[in-house]
Amino acid sequence: MTVSKQFDIIGFDADDTLWESEDGFRANELRFVELVSSYAPNGIDVKAALTATERKNLNTFGYGVKSFAISMVEAAITISSGSVPTDVLAELIEMARAQLEEPVHMLPHVPEVLATVGAAYRLVLITKGDLVHQTHKIETSGLAHHFEELEIVLEKDSETYLRLLGRLKVEPDRFLMVGNSVRSDILPVMALGGHGVHVPYHLLWDLEHVEHNELFVELKSLGDLPIWLGLA
Repeated sequence: MTVSKQFDIIGFDADDTLWESEDGFRANELRFVELVSSYAPNGIDVKAALTATERKNLNTFGYGVKSFAISMVEAAITISSGSVPTDVLAELIEMARAQLEEPVHMLPHVPEVLATVGAAYRLVLITKGDLVHQTHKIETSGLAHHFEELEIVLEKDSETYLRLLGRLKVEPDRFLMVGNSVRSDILPVMALGGHGVHVPYHLLWDLEHVEHNELFVELKSLGDLPIWLGLA
């Protein structure tokens, strides 16, 4: 039996699995540090303060660029005790606006892989983040037709995956999730008895890092997926 026959549905993450995402956040983080550091007291780790603000705001604002923008403004004001100039705050907002308007930058092999794997069985896209922005990226990517379902969720945890699998009428042990985040794409699915393929990206958001002891499949490139599945 080939590997591909073990699954009924394959789920794909979107950001940093199908197209670039973290690159924009990382560039804006670096610019944030440049802009705000001169207004911070000595001894303050400006980048760490921003990350802590993002973590605090997740339950309120969720994921995505808009949440990131609010966290940048809040962190700048907090770090500087309100002394940060309005022109700096304005630049932070414009940075986020430019990030939202950035076109989709596809990662290598994506269209070919989706076409090959999609010819074998059902595909679903499962991503988290801002509904408007994620929908725009999906629509403009030209990839939506490969997927039976397009799911934009608030969080990628076991409860969310279980709900989606129930609606798709597939048992967890017949489901495979492919993505760049061990925390969001692999571990929650494995906890249900499902399967995961980790395709690392060269950048990973601080809040996606996780310590774990689980063993799972890791591929160097998404282009290796059809080979691993026995489809090429």
